[in-house]
Amino acid sequence: MNGPSDARARGEAIERLAADWLAAHGLVLVASNQHAKGGELDLVMRDDDVLVFIEVRHRADDRHGHPLETITPTKQRRLIKAARFYLQRNRLSCACRFDVLAVTGQPPALEFMWVANAFDAH
Repeated sequence: MNGPSDARARGEAIERLAADWLAAHGLVLVASNQHAKGGELDLVMRDDDVLVFIEVRHRADDRHGHPLETITPTKQRRLIKAARFYLQRNRLSCACRFDVLAVTGQPPALEFMWVANAFDAH
């Protein structure tokens, strides 16, 4: 059965692998799956003194395009809104950036493409 709960479990597993991969590259996990008004933040991590909001996008193959193609202006606006809510809710005022981690393939053969500072919150 391939229902919504299967997709959610796969998504959570990919996000855990993504967090581990990013941690191996120097980032520190702060939070994951943060629900906020208008959206969800997949991963919140620290890169030195910068708070990084990371959108994890996964595609098993490229039949439906590359995962980076799914970060539309509408998606960016939702992520920015969710990040602002997260900062306000946690009473944080710090340097921030938005990264995207594109994940392709199936475990254990995953490929990661990390785009730091993928878009601005203007």
